[in-house]
Amino acid sequence: MSYLDRLKGAAQRAGAQATIFAQNASTHIGEGARNVQAGFSLPKECERAAQIMQSFVADPSNPETALNSIPKEVLRKARGLAVFSVIKAGFVWSGKAGTGVVISRLPDGSWSAPSCIATGGVGVGFQIGADWSEFVVVINSEDALKSFGMAGNLTIGGNLSAALGPIGTGGAVQAALAHPAPMFSYSRSRGLFAGVSLEGTVLIERKDTNREFYGQPIPAMDLLLGKVPAPEAASPLYEVLESAEQVDETGLPEHAYVPSQTPNGEPHTLDENVLGK
Repeated sequence: MSYLDRLKGAAQRAGAQATIFAQNASTHIGEGARNVQAGFSLPKECERAAQIMQSFVADPSNPETALNSIPKEVLRKARGLAVFSVIKAGFVWSGKAGTGVVISRLPDGSWSAPSCIATGGVGVGFQIGADWSEFVVVINSEDALKSFGMAGNLTIGGNLSAALGPIGTGGAVQAALAHPAPMFSYSRSRGLFAGVSLEGTVLIERKDTNREFYGQPIPAMDLLLGKVPAPEAASPLYEVLESAEQVDETGLPEHAYVPSQTPNGEPHTLDENVLGK
């Protein structure tokens, strides 16, 4: 076989692989898009957020799951939470879009009424395929919470960075909470992606969805400050969080994963953690 023939054969195989890639990517994006479009409303987003949150926190009926979950102390000390899902797809250039909710911790310890959010962004990097991912961003500082509430948007890696959050139980978790990053991030990912990235993703207030549910335009900051009573529609999410904060860790070994810093002293960022149970 001549060199030219071998070259043609390689090109044909590459073309076939590209076709398969495109078909797989299209399938995953289509499934994710249908999930987003199906019942896009604040009650539906709260229901989805509860399901997402459930997969990240310990099961009270099985305390040992705390060893591989967001620590309950992280939740107890959180100033707020952003829970959302994201569709990502791309080849070198990656596009991402999704939906979710943001809530804040009120002075009495309860959670605020939710503000619906959308996510969007474009990234650069070696990213092949399509993926449907779920994220929990734990907001640790008032500045991070106000940044979203007052501006109506927050750019991950722009306005404020998010460091990989600790997992598990014990003194190492307590130490990580002594001087926490403005935000902790946790993610679960399914699909074909190689090199998941949320750097540059923007969390955007969905004013239209909030207005439709609450019956009038209400700024996100008013929702997060507790000026609107927590709605019954968000009860599933509140119940998941309350249960997670009450998991009995008595007798569990100290077993924690606390992400180290990068060589230049900066904390790892949002895209580097995929939490699995």
